[in-house]
Amino acid sequence: MSLPFYQRHHQHFDRAYRHKELESTLSQYHKEEKRKSAIYTHGSAAYSQEAAYRHGSASYDQQSIASSQKSAEAYAHDSVAHSKTSAAYSLESDLLSKKAEAYRLGSELISKKADAYRLGYETYTPRKMIEGHSLKLSPKAKRAKQSLLSEDKENTAVDYIVPIFSGRQTYVSGITDTEEERIKESAAYVARRNLLATGEGITSIHKEKSSSLEEETYEKKSRKVAIRETAERMSLKKTLRETEDFHRKLNEDSLLHAPDFIIKPRSHTIWEKQNVKFHCTVTGWPEPRLTWYKNNVPINVHVNPGKYVIEGRYGMHSLEINKCDFEDTAQYRASAMNVKGELSAYASLVVKRYKKGEFDESFFHAGAVTLPLSFGVTPHGYASRFEIHFVDTFEVSFGREGETVSLGCTVIIHPDIKRFQPEIQWYRNGVLFTPSKWVQTHWSGERATLTLTHANKEDEGLYTLRVVMGDYYEEYSAYVFVRDADADMPGAPGSPLDVKCLDANKDYVIISWKQPAVDGGSPIVGYFIDKCEVGTTRWSQCNETPVKFARFPVTGLIEGRSYVFRVRAVNNAGISIPSRVSEPVAALDPADRARLRSHPSAPWTGQIIVTEEEPTEGIVPGPPLGLHVTEATKNYIVLSWKPPYERGHEGVMYYVEKCVAGTENWQRVNTEIPVKSPRFALFDLAEGKSYQFRVRCCNSAGIGEPSEATEATVVGDKLDIPSAPSHVVPTRNTDTSVVLTWTESKDAKELVGYYIEASKVGSGQWEPCNNNPVKGTRFTCHGLSTGDHYIFRVRAVNAAGLSGYSQESEAIEVKAAIAAPSPPYDITVLESVRDAMVLGWKQPKIVGGAEITGYYVNYREVIGGEPEEWKEANIKPVSERAYRVHDLKENTIYQFQVAAANLAGLGTPSPPSKSFKCEEWTIAVPGPPHDLSCIEVRKESLVILWKPPIYIGRSPVTGFYVDMKETNASAEHWKSVNAKATANKYLKICGLKEGTSYVFRVRAANKAGVGKPSDPTDPVIAETRPGTKEVVVEVDDNGVISLNFECDQMTADSKFVWSKNYEPIEDDSRLAIDTKGGKSKAVFKDLSEEDLGVYSCIVTDTDGISSSYTLDEDEIKRLLALSHAHKFPVIPLKSELAVEILEKGQVRFWMQAEKMSGSAKVNFVFNDKGIVHGEKYKMKIDHNSGMIEMVMDRLEDEDEGTYTFQLQDGKATNQSSLVLIGDVFQKLQKEAEFQRQEWFRKQGPHFVEYLGWEVTPECDVLLKCKVANIKKETHIVWYKDEREIMVDEKHDFKDGVCTLLITEFSKKDAGIYEVILKDDRGKDKSILKLVEGAFADLMMEVCKVIALSATELKIQSTEEGIRLYSFVNYYLEDLRVSWSHNEVKIKYTERVKTGVTGEQIWLQINEPTPSDKGKYLMELFDGKTGHTKTVDLSGQAFDEAFAEFQRLKALAIAEKNRARVLGGLPDVVTIQEGKALNLTCLVWGNPVPEVSWLKNEKHLTGDDHIILKFESGKVACFTITCVNTVDSGRYSLVVKNQYGTETSDFTVSVFIPEEGFEIPQPEVSKGDKKKKA
Repeated sequence: MSLPFYQRHHQHFDRAYRHKELESTLSQYHKEEKRKSAIYTHGSAAYSQEAAYRHGSASYDQQSIASSQKSAEAYAHDSVAHSKTSAAYSLESDLLSKKAEAYRLGSELISKKADAYRLGYETYTPRKMIEGHSLKLSPKAKRAKQSLLSEDKENTAVDYIVPIFSGRQTYVSGITDTEEERIKESAAYVARRNLLATGEGITSIHKEKSSSLEEETYEKKSRKVAIRETAERMSLKKTLRETEDFHRKLNEDSLLHAPDFIIKPRSHTIWEKQNVKFHCTVTGWPEPRLTWYKNNVPINVHVNPGKYVIEGRYGMHSLEINKCDFEDTAQYRASAMNVKGELSAYASLVVKRYKKGEFDESFFHAGAVTLPLSFGVTPHGYASRFEIHFVDTFEVSFGREGETVSLGCTVIIHPDIKRFQPEIQWYRNGVLFTPSKWVQTHWSGERATLTLTHANKEDEGLYTLRVVMGDYYEEYSAYVFVRDADADMPGAPGSPLDVKCLDANKDYVIISWKQPAVDGGSPIVGYFIDKCEVGTTRWSQCNETPVKFARFPVTGLIEGRSYVFRVRAVNNAGISIPSRVSEPVAALDPADRARLRSHPSAPWTGQIIVTEEEPTEGIVPGPPLGLHVTEATKNYIVLSWKPPYERGHEGVMYYVEKCVAGTENWQRVNTEIPVKSPRFALFDLAEGKSYQFRVRCCNSAGIGEPSEATEATVVGDKLDIPSAPSHVVPTRNTDTSVVLTWTESKDAKELVGYYIEASKVGSGQWEPCNNNPVKGTRFTCHGLSTGDHYIFRVRAVNAAGLSGYSQESEAIEVKAAIAAPSPPYDITVLESVRDAMVLGWKQPKIVGGAEITGYYVNYREVIGGEPEEWKEANIKPVSERAYRVHDLKENTIYQFQVAAANLAGLGTPSPPSKSFKCEEWTIAVPGPPHDLSCIEVRKESLVILWKPPIYIGRSPVTGFYVDMKETNASAEHWKSVNAKATANKYLKICGLKEGTSYVFRVRAANKAGVGKPSDPTDPVIAETRPGTKEVVVEVDDNGVISLNFECDQMTADSKFVWSKNYEPIEDDSRLAIDTKGGKSKAVFKDLSEEDLGVYSCIVTDTDGISSSYTLDEDEIKRLLALSHAHKFPVIPLKSELAVEILEKGQVRFWMQAEKMSGSAKVNFVFNDKGIVHGEKYKMKIDHNSGMIEMVMDRLEDEDEGTYTFQLQDGKATNQSSLVLIGDVFQKLQKEAEFQRQEWFRKQGPHFVEYLGWEVTPECDVLLKCKVANIKKETHIVWYKDEREIMVDEKHDFKDGVCTLLITEFSKKDAGIYEVILKDDRGKDKSILKLVEGAFADLMMEVCKVIALSATELKIQSTEEGIRLYSFVNYYLEDLRVSWSHNEVKIKYTERVKTGVTGEQIWLQINEPTPSDKGKYLMELFDGKTGHTKTVDLSGQAFDEAFAEFQRLKALAIAEKNRARVLGGLPDVVTIQEGKALNLTCLVWGNPVPEVSWLKNEKHLTGDDHIILKFESGKVACFTITCVNTVDSGRYSLVVKNQYGTETSDFTVSVFIPEEGFEIPQPEVSKGDKKKKA
């Protein structure tokens, strides 16, 4: 489907938003219904080119809603399903027809609304929209991919509308103020629903097709279909009735809802003189009232006629700003408000300026869209230039050789186009970096970083980050300094730097380097050059003796191989660490190297294989050409020439010859091996002599003629050391840097650069400012100490060496240079009358290093939106940041600008302020306070100061309110700091979050109310900066009270400014200020209640260094007491006079002072009379510890009284007294006498601890005592009730403890126990009475230990039932045991029994039942405390126990009733043959067992010979009437019933007396007699 025109033609409409919020009309309908929106439609009519209003073709039916959701095209095209549905609805009942009549009544209202809608948007024709679009220069939002329609259909105007309304609730009455309006609203909704439900108004053709199809369908209906449709109509009627009843019951308040932005205003970036328009769409009921704000100030279209155009209709609002200028750059807010709440949407406008001549403004008004190339065209269309900002930048950095140095910077680019990423470039001294092993760069999308993995002095220089966006870029630069690494040996020089390979050839290369700035304290005598073949790690030294010249030819290279080089400096102290290695260089002919560069054949391997072609013919080469001396020093001379023209196809080599000038005595220099390169270095020449040189070529054909000889060359340095620079002039730059300029060295050749050194005045130590020579004659020396004075010197560098030092510069103090201040900002009107206005502004952010001396104000009229010429408002500068501009015209609009001035001059004026209208203020509330500032910033608090408003309203100002919010928070987050207005013009704000940025504002209040807030302060970060100091109160030895503040960051112009309650202190009668250097002291002359308040100190010309101290009543009392103590000193005492009894019964009086000098004196007084050291009193004074003591051997009755110690130490005094009278004295006297007797007692064996008892874990009672002063002859005797107790073991007294163990303690052990120690020195005894209460306590403890020894309750099944039991170590009858079941105490019965067996305490449950399930508790009461053990006999535990009980019970019954032989049968029967044998035994069993007999384990049957009887079920008889030998054997009686079987065996032995022979029988074991089965 196509979109409504108000969305399709809005330039700020985003198609991604359309697909999310408006996928189809029905989805919009359901979303609005869920949100319970009001009936107001946000765009319920669509605009077409024919300006025809046609109704939408949506369907409204809850029962068949799925048919309308099959496809979005069902609303734009004909479909059979839609026709059938429409036909079904056309046959509704009379009730629906009547309702349709009512629906039509509302269609007229809709038509009128649609006409009004069209009238409001006639200007938005497609042609005009396209023209307006051509002038929009802001980048468009990215559109989502089309998925529903083709491009042609998307841009085609449609001839129907899609009504957007908020669901079924929209026709509920009671929303509007009058009944008539409610009826109209209901009718409008019914009409819209009817249109959607019946399908009318799609197109006339569509209607005709639908009607014909309905008739055809109706004719073909069957009876079944008619019945189904009738049922559906009845169901629909029922649903409609229920829905109507439901809505009648709805609360009208539920239909109201707060404003909501369907489409929010979008930010724009444009050029000056363009127009811009903000659009937004708002919903809500009642209809929200929308207000536009600029920087939170309501926009008044009447103040600037023609500047702003505000429109609003049908929920769509717009703000148009004509001819935008730079002052229109601001944040704009659309605020929608109704009775349910307020909601705001924000958008920003950035107005860009062109430089003069850069762009012709006529481009914006001629209707053309051709733009200059400098307009900043991006890959995504025309846009203003990118705004590139650097945040969290890298500062001047200091590193050391070998360290890793990282530079980073966050880059913010506006507008942010994801597909158009910036190009990040890094430069050093203007040379673009390429990543290498030494340098790594990274771009995260937000932050650019450069890392020097191994810093060297070559890396020192000015680093520049360049961010390139198309043809526009921004740069940020900072210097990086790299110091020398620590030398391997003290005094060694710094390493050389910037080693390079020059003029490389087949076997020859020139190495150059730069000399280091640090020579280690002694001159550098030369340099060693080392080489290393690429691919190896072996370094070899190229020169035997150090060379001073900073270039050296290295010969003897192997052709085709690659080398790296390094250089080391040498002085008298040693050799420096090596320089950074050079880049690899190949020993190749320059022609071969050029050929390889243009035609690389393979990756570089570090070695090149050089092959030579076989010569086709032998041609002797001709003489070389162009022989000349390229370099001459006192150490070497370098020759250079060109190969000869006549040389054949093979390569040539060369011989070099020399001779002293003026002779023809030529000598070949390279006698053994000819050289391959047309370069040659000659060493070991005599310095000062003149030489000539010539060269011969050779090949396989022979040696050619020599070249022409060179001119005579004197061996010596051709390049002179440069002269010293001059006119070194330092200039202030920042707090830590100085700009140095000088005059370059005269006639300097091949100058490499300059080294700068600095020294603190008076130190005599020079430090290098740079370690890499700088070119030019200007350099900024960083890393200096603020406030110190420095001198500087410079010297030049070339290959020949370092020049002498320049003259030292004049001394300069390091502090920021004075510059003109930056512009003031935030100009606001503080008061306005008919012909004057009072302005306020904020101090410039950059004051220029000097105090601001005043401000100058300019103003101009703005007529018809065009500003006039500027006029001066004041001739003399104003010192305050508020000024009244006079002689203005009433009702005229003015703009203002302010410029600040200091000693450096007048700064740049501020940008023009907002336009203000000069008119009389008549509001009752006060105007805004001004001149806000924040001081004493700490991590959790700060103090805000302000000045009262100029305009106070109709009554005096009664107080102020301070508001705060986080800097990045929106305007809704302003919150008041003080709930009650403060009358002060300052407030300390606490509870800040450390590291968070805040802004603050102040509002003044009077009787009429609270006035307009002030402009917010600049952002302030809550942090305590390192080195922050506070005001400290001190009291000196003379009692003088002072407030002290110290600052170590002062500049030459800094001052300490003290204030009371943040007002300047003008009355010096109470306070004297004394400032010396970085310390200031405020001394109170006579501290009293008049001095109550907050005393603050601010250090000017610093970064806000300030602090304060509050003097309240308690603090003043404390300080006054401390001052009195200092004026009239008192020797402080650690402890007052006290008394104690010593070991021998002596009495010691003592006290201790905090400190005492060696001259301190003490007077001892008793009852106002002095006492001295003697036989009775022993005095001692320890001046180091301050301890004073007096010892008396014994207290007599006459010693009762008052004792005093008086101290004096200089002018400090103190005393302490102790009164010993009455009961206190008598108690002390008795205690001293007792201690005396105790001492005598302890001279022999004695008790340290008297006899006592304890209960062991085994529940035994242990009587013990501790003794001392024991020897072998000492005896210990125990008694009970005066009867000696015999102890088996003798005490050894090793541990000094004597014990007596009483096991199974009970009542019989009660009594009086006594133990006696005795030997030849005396005796001591101790008595313990264990009777009555003491015995009861002991028994209670025994019972407690027994109870604690109880094990956990366990469950045991027996044949009688279930037993619960616990074991204790020992059981006493005094331990009371009780059992509970489910918190009910168990009584003893025949079925449930309790008892104790030995150490087992048990509960027996006989014949348990399910009612016995539950929680069982055993309580052991020791007489004081109950100790419990529990067990849960339920669930599985009960089931298992009960099953085991059943099994054991069955086994017991079986054992009781089984068949058994009770006795009567012998084991063996020996009988004579012929005798009769009769055996009888008792048998038992229930039921009566069966009896059988066995003989030799075979069944035996009774007969006349053997008679077997079983009588009365109890007696079994075995009879053999006449025994013979056959009857011998083993017989068994077997008894058996259902519970078991038992067998009793006996043996019958028959013997014949005549022969004395007995038939042997098998032995029968004792266990075989009876057997159970």
